Amino acid sequence: MINSAGPESVSLLDEQEARTLASLALVEAGVQANDAESVAAALVDTSLRGIDTHGLRLLPQYLDELATGVANAAACPAVVRDRGAGLLLDADGALGVLAGLAAARLAADRARAFGVAAVGVRNSNHFGAASVYTRHLAGQGLIGIAVTSAASRVAPYGGVEPLFGTNPISVAAGAEDDEFALDMATSQVCFGEVKHRRAEGRPLNSGWATDVDGRPTSAPDEAYALSPLGGYKGQGLAMAVTLLGAVLTGSPPDWRLEQVGDGTPGRSRGVGHFVLALDPGAFTGHEQFAAGLTDLLGAVRGATPATGAPVAAPGDPQRTRERERRAHGVPLDMRTAEVFAALATNVGATDRTVTTRKETVR
Repeated sequence: MINSAGPESVSLLDEQEARTLASLALVEAGVQANDAESVAAALVDTSLRGIDTHGLRLLPQYLDELATGVANAAACPAVVRDRGAGLLLDADGALGVLAGLAAARLAADRARAFGVAAVGVRNSNHFGAASVYTRHLAGQGLIGIAVTSAASRVAPYGGVEPLFGTNPISVAAGAEDDEFALDMATSQVCFGEVKHRRAEGRPLNSGWATDVDGRPTSAPDEAYALSPLGGYKGQGLAMAVTLLGAVLTGSPPDWRLEQVGDGTPGRSRGVGHFVLALDPGAFTGHEQFAAGLTDLLGAVRGATPATGAPVAAPGDPQRTRERERRAHGVPLDMRTAEVFAALATNVGATDRTVTTRKETVR
C-alpha cells in the first residue's frame, strides 16, 4: 500500500517483485510471457542502475502504447536485408526493447562469425536505455555500440526549433568491475528530467534548455528545446546518431517522429536503431583486449582526484547505485508507484510489494 509520508517519502519496490509485476502487466497487455520477462528485466535493470528516466517509469507508457496499438504486442520482427555482417531488421511495430534485443542477438551471432556485425532496425518504438543492448553484447565478450533516433527535442547549436532527439550513444565492453559502460545523451539532459523538475517545481540547471526565442532558461515551464551537449559538438553527435539510426535504416528523421505518448493509434512510431558488435578475437585477441581494458580502467580510476571523490570510469556510478538498490529497493516516482500499487492489488500482494520509507532523495 502507498501511503503519503511527506515531501521526503520514497516508495521503494523490491527488485524481484518489480520484475514479476512488470512482467504480469505486459502479459496482460498481450505480450508473450518470455518477451514480457525480457522487457521487465530491461526496465528493472535500468532502474537498479539509477537511470530512472529510462527504467520502470516507462512501464505505464509502454502499456499505453500496447493498448493503443502504437506498439504491436504480437509483432514478428524479420530480417529484410542480409549481407552477412550487415543486416536490416523490420521490427513490425514491436516494443522497442524487444526490437533492440533482437538486433543485439543477431549482431552477437554474426560478430562471432565475421568479427564484426551491424544491425539496423526500422519500424520500431522507444527502446529505453541504449546500454541495455551494449551491455548484453559486452556480457558475451564483445564490444557493443548502439544508437537510436528519437523524436525531436534538441535545437541545433544557435538554433531555435528542436530538430534532433536526445539521440543516445552507448558503448560497452567487459563485465563486473572490469566493465566500461558508456550511455549518454547527445543533449545536455533528457526531456524526462525536465518533466521531473516541472513536477517538483525545481529550476533547471544552467545550459540545459532554451525558450521559444532560443534564449537559455532555467524555468522548466519555459523550456521549449533542449540544448546539445557541448554546443556544436553535441549537435554533430546528434546528427551522427540520426545518420546511423534513421537515414541508414530508412526510418523517419527525428523531426518527423511522433513524441512518446503522442503516437497514432494502430501505427508504430517508426523509430530506427543501429547496433554494432565487435569481436576482440578478430583484432587483438580476447586475452590482450581484456588486459588492455583492465589497464585503461585502472589508469582512469587511479588518476589523482581534483576533489575528495575518486575519478570514475563510465558505468562506475551505475554499479554503485545498483548495489545500493539491490539491497534497499528501487525508488519510484509518484505516478509509477501508483501503477505498481494497482498491479500489486490485482495480484493480492499489496502489503508485501510496495513500501514507503521516509528518507532523503539524493
